[in-house]
Amino acid sequence: MTSTLQSLRDRQIASIERILNLNHAPPQQNGDGHDTYTATNGVISKSTPVLNADGDPIWKVLVFDNLGRDVISSVLRVNDLRAWGVTIHLNINSTRHQIPDVPALYLVEPTAANLSLITSDLSRNLYSPAYINFLSSIPRPLLEDFASQTASVGTAESIAQIYDQYLNFIVSEPDLFSLGMGKDTYWMMNSAHTQDQDLDNCVDRIVSGLFSVVVTMGSIPVIRCPKGGAAEMISAKLDRKLRDHVLNSKDNLFSSTSQRPNSSSGTPSSRPVLIIADRNVDLIPMLSHSWTYQSLVHDVCKMHLNRITVEVPAEEGQPGKSSTKRSYDLNANDFFWSKNAGKPFPQVAEDIDAELTRYKDDANDLTRKTGASSIEDLQNDTSASANHLKAAITLLPELRERKSVLDMHMNIATALLKGIKDRQLDTLYEMEESISKQSKAQMLEALQEGKIKEPLDKLRLFIIWFLSTEQDVSRTDMERFEEILKNSGADITSLAYIKRVREITKMSMISSAPSQPAQSSASNELFRGFSSISSRLTDRFKEAGLGSNIDNLISGVKNFLPANKDLTLTKITESLMDPQNASSSAIAKTENYLYFDPRSANARGTMPAASQARSQPGSVPGGFGNVGRGLEASFGQRRQGFSEAVVFTVGGGSMDEYGNLQEWAKRSSAAAGAGGTGTRKRVIYGSTELVNAEDFLNEELRRLGQES
Repeated sequence: MTSTLQSLRDRQIASIERILNLNHAPPQQNGDGHDTYTATNGVISKSTPVLNADGDPIWKVLVFDNLGRDVISSVLRVNDLRAWGVTIHLNINSTRHQIPDVPALYLVEPTAANLSLITSDLSRNLYSPAYINFLSSIPRPLLEDFASQTASVGTAESIAQIYDQYLNFIVSEPDLFSLGMGKDTYWMMNSAHTQDQDLDNCVDRIVSGLFSVVVTMGSIPVIRCPKGGAAEMISAKLDRKLRDHVLNSKDNLFSSTSQRPNSSSGTPSSRPVLIIADRNVDLIPMLSHSWTYQSLVHDVCKMHLNRITVEVPAEEGQPGKSSTKRSYDLNANDFFWSKNAGKPFPQVAEDIDAELTRYKDDANDLTRKTGASSIEDLQNDTSASANHLKAAITLLPELRERKSVLDMHMNIATALLKGIKDRQLDTLYEMEESISKQSKAQMLEALQEGKIKEPLDKLRLFIIWFLSTEQDVSRTDMERFEEILKNSGADITSLAYIKRVREITKMSMISSAPSQPAQSSASNELFRGFSSISSRLTDRFKEAGLGSNIDNLISGVKNFLPANKDLTLTKITESLMDPQNASSSAIAKTENYLYFDPRSANARGTMPAASQARSQPGSVPGGFGNVGRGLEASFGQRRQGFSEAVVFTVGGGSMDEYGNLQEWAKRSSAAAGAGGTGTRKRVIYGSTELVNAEDFLNEELRRLGQES
């Protein structure tokens, strides 16, 4: 990977900005000195807004549907839209009024309902002209229906452009995406009650989303997946879709001159690998309690589309005032989040302290030079020298922004500390780190004693143990566990399904012993965590007016860092990306993974519908059988390495898995750099939807349990 390659988030932002720029591509010098235009799948240079005849930006209205809103809001803020001339943004399903002679940008899914609404808008002259951008490729029948509607109402002159944009996926982090398919995909893919048509639509939606990701990345991948199940069906359909596009399109989406070298037509190893796995390969990350910042935020604060709402305690000196709720956006532009999202929480707490110290030193340095008593006074001070004032004016916005970000993260840390304390999340995490070593007696004791207060947390802990343990759990044992969970207030409906899939997940899971023990000693200087900073951090929170109960929250929270342990999906990824360094157990699990290369001459034949494949004998309750269309990987293909991968889970994604994959990529890249090979690993993680443990249990496993 070269440093010039952009992240998936960078590429999606560039594509959206081009839409906001009326699909005007900025000129770029090529090697011959001629101007070329960069396609959405190339390495895109920064655009500038198109100007009108008077040199002003072209002001416009942005109209989106729900998916279009989610796609844009995850990567751009309102100020970003303003910079591109968007004065107002509206949902296509809301009541909208006429804004004459103002161009409208539509960013919507190509559905019959959306096309009818667009036709209605244009026939009522709400906007003119219209720049219509579909999030995915519009099917030919729908396009013909839209053309006939347009002709019948006479609105053809109001339409300036119609584009397929291939953007029907949501990017939350630079290398994290979801297809925004809702929190019931796992249920739908595994339920025997799902209608055939719904199942076909679900598979087609996943294939369409992955095709858009591949187009945005600008490189046709090699596809690897396990035999049988939804993953094989999706892989085969995506292979066919990519193959048909390359063969049938003279100027296809991967033939741009701005491609990175060897990205689409080079050797397989110079292209990325797309690993598609069924969620049942490992259910544990969907339920586990984590200790990293981003996973805790996702679990405790219920993060959705990078947005969280936390309760901020009343300031000291105002005892009568109740706490207030505040909403925050966490994205890659936040320097503290970018640096600390994947770190264990004690390290994050330390870094808040370090950053606040740095901010205070910088602020004191600035006020000392200008003679002001504080940053606030500096804005009104006219006595300072011109040079110092110039420096202050330059630095003030940056300092204030830093303070705002740090205040936000202190509020988030307060909410997390309260969640950790109330739910004993540190105890739960510590138990889950060595869950397979817990005996039945230890689990019974843990579930019975009053340490773990939340019934849902008890249920999560038990399911993780049940899926991990090598011990035989008899019917009598199971009834005892169920009785304890039920008496504690837990809804055990999901256990009926968990019992059915246990053997399947145990066959696919790869056990992983930590390569280093979990750090739990307060005497270890490197991992001193909360112990040595609690008093300083308490002072910081008090300075920020976050109340005096912080020391009570911090006291008693366990001081340890997680063990260096790879999850099942990470081991699968390692065995397919870097087989030379992978464990023999991981390689054995992926030895029979199917191999699809959409650029190879070996055709795959026609694909059956998902509902047809489902009727074959399947390994997963309510799931798919063998599709029988994949290609067995040759020895060379099994042992071939990749520097870039897209890992996609069908049925829901976990923040734990994302963090674990990024940690492995970072570790592998560092090892490659130290060894002199210089091949940097990069992993993009995607899923049908990022789902937190509570929703996964209540909205998916519980429904499957009712059907079992």
